[in-house]
Amino acid sequence: MSTPSYTNKMKKAVQMLFFRRHRQPGVKGWELKRSLGRDYMKVIQILNNRLRDIGMKVKTVYEDQTNREKPTREQLEKARFFVTVSDPSAIDTLSGWRVDDIAALTAAVAYINSKQGKAPRKEVEKLLKEKLPNWRVEKTLNMYIRRGYLDEDEDKILFLGWRSRAEIDQKLLSTLLLKQPTE
Repeated sequence: MSTPSYTNKMKKAVQMLFFRRHRQPGVKGWELKRSLGRDYMKVIQILNNRLRDIGMKVKTVYEDQTNREKPTREQLEKARFFVTVSDPSAIDTLSGWRVDDIAALTAAVAYINSKQGKAPRKEVEKLLKEKLPNWRVEKTLNMYIRRGYLDEDEDKILFLGWRSRAEIDQKLLSTLLLKQPTE
């Protein structure tokens, strides 16, 4: 159970996490620390317990693209915190995306993962052109980049963006793609 001071801090955290103030959703750890105090991670834990009841959770995405089990204070302050759904199967009903856009993103993410996290844009385009009309492939990839699911460097190399690292369970995706179909 939370004390009145934690309840007030939790309300402030909800306002910061749910209402978009920047180009990207969510809040940096240093912003939470500044607004909620040094015990902001305790506030996030209390909020996570409350959100679990409604199928949501606070997700932490670290700046250096890795998952952390025991992050340092500095890593937490640079990390981005935002609210997402707990159940990945609910994403398709909540996103408002077309099913072929979700399938293309899945294929792109899986392909990039199979290439150790980086793949030339031309290769990903070639893969997607097998299933999508040519005119949609460039538009679709640009949408993924704009929304933060993919990133592209100056050499036209694609890699996973912060939202893919945050919203897509990479291990589950690999498991589901490699799973043998049941008859």
